[in-house]
Amino acid sequence: MHRRDMLKSTAGMAGAVTLAPMDFARAADGGAQGDSPAAPLSRTIKGELPTGAPDFVYVPVEVPRGVREIAVSYGYDRPEVPEGTPGNALDIGVFDPRGTDPRGGAPRTDGFRGWSGGFRTEFTISAERATPGYLPGPVGPGTWHIVLGPYTVAPQGMRYELTVTLTPGRPGRTPIPVHPSERARGRGRAWYRGDCHLHTVHSDGRRTPAEVATAARRAGLDFIVSTEHNTTSGHAAWEGLFGDDLLVLCGEEVTTRNGHYLALGTDPGTFVDWRYRARDDAYERWVRRIHRAGGLVVPAHPNCPYVGCQWKFGYEGADAIELWNGPWTPDDELALAAWDNMLVERGRDWLPALGCSDAHSEGQDVGLPQTVVHADDLTRRDVLAGIRAGRSYLAESSRISLELSASDERGGHATIGGRLRTAPTADVTVRLAVDGAPEGAVARLLTDQGELLSGPAATGLEWRTTASLASYVRAEVRHPGGEGQLPGAMAAMTNPVWLDAAPPR
Repeated sequence: MHRRDMLKSTAGMAGAVTLAPMDFARAADGGAQGDSPAAPLSRTIKGELPTGAPDFVYVPVEVPRGVREIAVSYGYDRPEVPEGTPGNALDIGVFDPRGTDPRGGAPRTDGFRGWSGGFRTEFTISAERATPGYLPGPVGPGTWHIVLGPYTVAPQGMRYELTVTLTPGRPGRTPIPVHPSERARGRGRAWYRGDCHLHTVHSDGRRTPAEVATAARRAGLDFIVSTEHNTTSGHAAWEGLFGDDLLVLCGEEVTTRNGHYLALGTDPGTFVDWRYRARDDAYERWVRRIHRAGGLVVPAHPNCPYVGCQWKFGYEGADAIELWNGPWTPDDELALAAWDNMLVERGRDWLPALGCSDAHSEGQDVGLPQTVVHADDLTRRDVLAGIRAGRSYLAESSRISLELSASDERGGHATIGGRLRTAPTADVTVRLAVDGAPEGAVARLLTDQGELLSGPAATGLEWRTTASLASYVRAEVRHPGGEGQLPGAMAAMTNPVWLDAAPPR
């Protein structure tokens, strides 16, 4: 199907079109009645998308009664392109008839049945089971919508082929999903280590949930968050894998064309739509949805250089920022500099920093880095509260522990994420203790003026200042050996301790 086959722009959805329906008539009805199932029914369409194609192309599929399973496969060409020019990349997903709008337009989110992006070339859905990334359930009659997402299109255009196969028969029984517990056996008020950005085979990861859980325990983590791209299918994939020693939270990596963000710790089954750009005035609505579901909004890898990854939505409504993503890179250095400027600009409305592995496969370590959260207990509610308050530091492994505090001559005291309210000129003592630092690591204390003290991490640091000179103090532990004047790679860092200048009593 070519441009002439695109019926209409999708109402309320910039950059989307709907194609002519793929109709299976009523041939499946007989297969649900007799003892011998009818043969599967297949339809195939071919089409071409030009450079500048809409973000999403919807293919309506008219599914008759009596269908047990729907199977979808697709492919597209990958012509050679000049160096530095994006080639073809085509994503795919599906919505069922519950999301059909009688007025036409994009399918509503209540019909979401799965998304695999460009990671899979085929998927199946039935009542009993579904391909990872998709949700099991009856294949009900009505208009289903296959979603094609031309992520990038080569200058030559993109030729694609899509096949839908319906298998008639009686539907089976859909299993009741088992979601993770909201609490694990904690240590009361303590520091808990977690990885808030992980992928499995339920999106574009290579590991199974079992393999991720094993890796998390091996890394010394207390909690992890399931954050598959644009799908909730991973929420029910942890049965038998969470326990007293590992808290598993539900979430999603919302992968838009103008940046990715994490929905952390949402109610199980909470779906967050991704079909918009910053210009579409939709992000704020989904921020509210995440918050109503008890979760946090965290822009992910905001300075990632890849297509569609850089963050364009601003930070209104966000609860934290994923500043450190995987092994330390120049992208993270840029994110750190922007965040440090934000501390000065936003003041009391600051956003805490997170460190997450974004691990997809072997060779990407779960827990590198990790966010270490001071929480009242190892529960969903307490961990999210600690993250939101900034009571956390980031570390490349569980071998490293940090303590950063500020105290004044009147006995006031504050730690990471806290505020020391003190007289403007009162002496404030800042102490940093580091345990498990890499050999030769350098510790640094930084304020709104920049680095004001550094030294060997193994011995820790002590520094005196006043609230009139420093509005906050944060700490970094760096590996030795940065190039030129650049510091070495990050080994650990803290969120700030704030110094609030109070008028004399």
